[in-house]
Amino acid sequence: MTTWEYATVPLIVHATKQILDQWGEDGWELVQVLQMPGTTNIVAYLKREKQ
Repeated sequence: MTTWEYATVPLIVHATKQILDQWGEDGWELVQVLQMPGTTNIVAYLKREKQ
């Protein structure tokens, strides 16, 4: 059975691609991006297989 680990990462609008590229290079897969209600804060939810 596959097991996963998860991360939540705050995103900076002007550096979103660079942030996600770096996490992707470390083996993380983007699951979802959400804007926090009532704010301009954006959070990425990522997962990768546990080793």
